[in-house]
Amino acid sequence: MAWTFERVAGPFSFSEGPVWDGTAVLFTDIRNNRIMRYDPTSGACTPFATETNGANGLTLDRQGRLFVCEGDARRVVRYDISAGGVSQRVVLASTFEGRRLNAPNDIVVDSQGRVWFTDPCYGDRSTMELDHDSVYRLDPQADGSYTITRVTFDTTRPNGLAFSPDERTLYVAESPPAPNGARQLRAYPVQADGSLGTPRVLHDFGPHRGIDGMRVDAEGCIVASAGWTTSGPGPRIVVFAPTGEVLSEHPMPVNPTNCCFGDADRRTLYVTGYDGSLFRARTDRQG
Repeated sequence: MAWTFERVAGPFSFSEGPVWDGTAVLFTDIRNNRIMRYDPTSGACTPFATETNGANGLTLDRQGRLFVCEGDARRVVRYDISAGGVSQRVVLASTFEGRRLNAPNDIVVDSQGRVWFTDPCYGDRSTMELDHDSVYRLDPQADGSYTITRVTFDTTRPNGLAFSPDERTLYVAESPPAPNGARQLRAYPVQADGSLGTPRVLHDFGPHRGIDGMRVDAEGCIVASAGWTTSGPGPRIVVFAPTGEVLSEHPMPVNPTNCCFGDADRRTLYVTGYDGSLFRARTDRQG
């Protein structure tokens, strides 16, 4: 089945972090410091939160709380939601071993309530206080705080991440700027204690832009935003089997940044892009 993408919102500045909240898509308008909300029923796209400190990746937990990577503030924040919108913002992590984080980028919450996020530095690396770009795990404590643990020691620019349906595998996009470094889709086994084992490289993108953001569908396949207009096969959504086999590729009109499944049947893929737009396509897969 060919996927046909249509622009449904934007363009704004630079869009990222789409997440389905049950009735609408939330996504970040990074340079305008906003989280937007697109309602597919009415077609309206309106600000959901402002002054978001360059918010990038978003995710929701089972309680409907919104977890946000505030890249410019170099921290991970939870936005508690009430009927009137965001009721409060709670900082979960801003440092590791006494040094400021780089720029939290993408984020997921597992079924135990643990928060996993990537922390690359794509900008001015002279501002870094840490000497590494890593993936972290935040463990909730009885008093409402979170402890932070570094879980990767081999990443140079970890970007998108997603769990397999059984949460035994964490997929991480290793995405240093092209053409230098290795742009790979990696599968890390999740150990019983929450640490990560030695990864398998499922796909190597060579000198071209690799994966930015991704999701896992109901069958356990990885649906990834990848590629660009500068080199290689071009901007596209790539569907990978858990083994790394490429099952299908779907061209995008702009460089995609991230994606999520939505609508009542979870068969519509919403995609954010470099131009600040939100796109959607009906698919033959289900989130």
